[in-house]
Amino acid sequence: MRGPDELGFEEYAATRGRRLYRTAYLLCGNRHRAEDLAQATLAKLFAHWRRASRMENLDAYTRTVLTRTFLAEQRKWSVARRLGALAGSPEVSPDGDTDLRVTLLTALAELPARARAMVVLRYWEDLSVETVAELLGCSTGTVKSQCSRALARLREQLGEPSPYTPA
Repeated sequence: MRGPDELGFEEYAATRGRRLYRTAYLLCGNRHRAEDLAQATLAKLFAHWRRASRMENLDAYTRTVLTRTFLAEQRKWSVARRLGALAGSPEVSPDGDTDLRVTLLTALAELPARARAMVVLRYWEDLSVETVAELLGCSTGTVKSQCSRALARLREQLGEPSPYTPA
């Protein structure tokens, strides 16, 4: 017999799971790894569900857990990646403009993990600069400058001219 806490968690996971997966996918660019990230996030959330379920903004807490889990994995895997042990290509959803999606995900994957996390949180999750800074434990100025640099790099990779240079 399940208790009210378990039912509350199951309901939350069922309603937010898809969005959590999409954010994880944008962070890591790999379907299987995104599934693992989402599951790890939900496992951590479940472990602290009593406290978490009473939070004012549970979605923000969940995003924090996801982002920190992603960044921790990035640190662990950075040595292996440099050695070429984690090669792969971005995976694509069957719907939408596939070429654009592949190009964008490839460009996003080229960004350093922290910059990618900032771009995803700021522009995909539509979080404020202040919220992203709080989630990542840095200043608002760092978020602004890193996002600006990351967007400039994405524009360069996508072949778009910078809006700040004369045509």
